Amino acid sequence: MKKRNSVMEQVRAARKQSREEEIKAHGKSINYRKVTASKLLYNRKKNKADDEVLPYLLNVETKHSLSIY
Repeated sequence: MKKRNSVMEQVRAARKQSREEEIKAHGKSINYRKVTASKLLYNRKKNKADDEVLPYLLNVETKHSLSIY
């Protein structure tokens, strides 16, 4: 049987308790490590993708669409 570290048990118990309190307060767990980009910041890559319009449509035909069954 493994020896248990009493300090680690206390840390785990404290984490579990704080998580349960967080779920009671907010209805779900909150991820503190996730980084969300601000909508107010200028994002050239996103703006360029929104403005890009293809000059023509590509019509790709396959053998199956041309043949008559």
